[in-house]
Amino acid sequence: MKDRIREILMVEGADVCGFAGVDRFSDAPEGFSPKDIWANCRSVVAFGIALPKGLLDVSPRIVYGHYNEVIKSKADLICAMSARQIEKEFGARAVPIPSDTPYDCWDESTLTGKGTISMRHTAFLCGLGTLGKNSLLLNPDYGNMLTLGALLTDLELESDPFSEDICIPGCSKCIDACPVHAISDRSVNQTLCRTNTYSKTKRGFGTTECNRCRVACPMRFGRIDEVANGSVSGALHE
Repeated sequence: MKDRIREILMVEGADVCGFAGVDRFSDAPEGFSPKDIWANCRSVVAFGIALPKGLLDVSPRIVYGHYNEVIKSKADLICAMSARQIEKEFGARAVPIPSDTPYDCWDESTLTGKGTISMRHTAFLCGLGTLGKNSLLLNPDYGNMLTLGALLTDLELESDPFSEDICIPGCSKCIDACPVHAISDRSVNQTLCRTNTYSKTKRGFGTTECNRCRVACPMRFGRIDEVANGSVSGALHE
């Protein structure tokens, strides 16, 4: 069953897929557990879509920011279409969850928002990666370049094993790269980050002004050939 569900998501456009029984979410904050959203949830399916690597080669202001939003919309579509197919094939129920927005939880004083569920923590619990020091999910094959999505189901599915942690011990390049010092180990000050990162053009289009913590990560593209050849070790001393 897991193999078929993974195939459904991959056909729709996902690059990775993982599974977790709802019991893994027992430590989720109140109101943000899958069970809080849907009492009948037994399992969670997380997936990721890899962003093109070339997006990190250009200014983030227009191109990078725009295609981040495009891929989030794609994640929502993959989630909805896959949920329908799962229901059709297995006679189950499946609830697609927004990849990012909209969400209700917002603290104006700290500019802190929380999604319906935390996608990065969900992906971690489903075995897709670990949290890097910049708080982004770090996947062994795609680094920090995944846009994440998740759906809930009443199917009982076995949890996948947890992912290996490829965040390099002693590395602080993402922390050092932040121009407003918003990052501490695996935590981000949203007030500092949001005010530095997001802006608008004169016509009112949204822009992304900063992605330095993502770009600076030596493992941003995952466990690639250059890692084996020692270029990551060299990057730590640039």
